[in-house]
Amino acid sequence: METCRNGINLKKVHARRLREIYRSAGWPCLDIVEIELLAAGLLERLTDPGGHERVRVTDLGIHYLAAAAQSNRGSLNTHNELVHRIAQNLLRDGRLVWTNLSLRAKVNVNVDVDGGEGQWKYCMPDVFSIRNSSVQAYLEPVVHEIKVSRADLLGDLKRPEKRQAYLELGGQCWYVLGRDAKDRPIAKADEIPVECGVMQVMGDTVDILRMAPKRPFRQLPFGVWMTLAKATPVGPEFQSTKQL
Repeated sequence: METCRNGINLKKVHARRLREIYRSAGWPCLDIVEIELLAAGLLERLTDPGGHERVRVTDLGIHYLAAAAQSNRGSLNTHNELVHRIAQNLLRDGRLVWTNLSLRAKVNVNVDVDGGEGQWKYCMPDVFSIRNSSVQAYLEPVVHEIKVSRADLLGDLKRPEKRQAYLELGGQCWYVLGRDAKDRPIAKADEIPVECGVMQVMGDTVDILRMAPKRPFRQLPFGVWMTLAKATPVGPEFQSTKQL
């Protein structure tokens, strides 16, 4: 959610700070985010009997938080619907599908820091699938990462270690891009790193804008097998249940 009030562009960081202040005693942080919230009229300064200054969320700030929560719910519902659509497409292709798994992969983003040994990173691909095969070499693991917000997508693209973890887990990694409130694509294919494929929602269909390169694959790591064994793959009746 991004709005403008009194010349101040309000973003997610402002809503997050407002929520923190609303839940706390309101001790001032004296930083630029607080200054912008005060200038926008979403916060007000108070002085207690002991002379200590506090900040409090104004009625206008309460309305802003309510609107932000409504927007977040809408984005989450859109995200879940697209997760469901991709999962169903993969099921129709005969693949085994999981959603919201917590997986671990070894990545090597900064050789100067890890000395080339790599570091273990946890990641949660929106959709993870494999072929229904008992032969390791035929599994063809694939990660689908769902993005329905441009801000969320840009934040994700700034984390190369997350993307590398997805690539280590799967033979292919796809970004599935939704559309904004004006029914415009949230990004173009050339904004997505070339090591990933790109899909775009087009009305009732999801079109391939760029194929995902296939990476060499031998076998799934033992830790991934253990996670899959403990989780339940989705079925035709699958409905996303991720909550706010």
